[in-house]
Amino acid sequence: MPVSIAMRAGPPDRSVEAVAAGRRVVIAEDSVLLLAGLTKLLESAGFEVAATTADATGLLAAVEREQPDVVIADVRMPPTHTDEGIRAALVIRSQWPDIAVLVLSQYVEERYAADLLSANTHGIGYLLKDRVADVAEFLDALRRVAAGGTALDPEVVAQLLVRRGGDPLDHLTERERDVLALMAEGRSNAEIAATLVITDSAVSKHINSIFAKLGLYPHDAGHRRVLAVLRYLGVDPALGRGAPLATGAAAARAACSTAMKESERSLAS
Repeated sequence: MPVSIAMRAGPPDRSVEAVAAGRRVVIAEDSVLLLAGLTKLLESAGFEVAATTADATGLLAAVEREQPDVVIADVRMPPTHTDEGIRAALVIRSQWPDIAVLVLSQYVEERYAADLLSANTHGIGYLLKDRVADVAEFLDALRRVAAGGTALDPEVVAQLLVRRGGDPLDHLTERERDVLALMAEGRSNAEIAATLVITDSAVSKHINSIFAKLGLYPHDAGHRRVLAVLRYLGVDPALGRGAPLATGAAAARAACSTAMKESERSLAS
């Protein structure tokens, strides 16, 4: 049974100090139980759920009305339960590029993930719904996306790699591939170091080597981390369905998450 849009009375008040920047959320999910769970979880974590909806049409209307900081959307929603959610997410990325989008999916849909990454990697996430069960990990991913970073499910990354043939990545060492895989998930240098149990300096050296092997040199410093990840995932920003990432403001925005800026500063030293 469809769930009607629920929202707070009156227009959003951006001046309210209690609502932190990046904390206003619109949720699009047709599962009543998951929607209720997400709403309770986010509110308990300090987010403001500005609106909820069960279909793509309601999602676009809620985004236009509420102008949230971040959207959480199911890939498949009524009426056909095919790609309504992802199509709405792509519209949001096109019409409101400053709004972060975190997509949830029951299964890995590699084509949809590639579509989102081709459009823009600033403030974007793609997670399997199973990840919601790990509350800390899910909230970390949501905060990272809301701050302008990326959060890709490891399974999504793995599926995107399956469709790739021989390329310069074949020259990467096993450790360099491990580092690049974590970069693709949106992890910072410090998080990569902690996950692989190596030093921050070792992570920087691996990333420098990755850049060199992929032909991404210092003159690309503004966005070479993003380009390395896109090449790893087999997504060509110059041929994507959305605006090219390799040029213009999209590339600049994509490279401006906190983790990416910190990494570039350390690599330049």
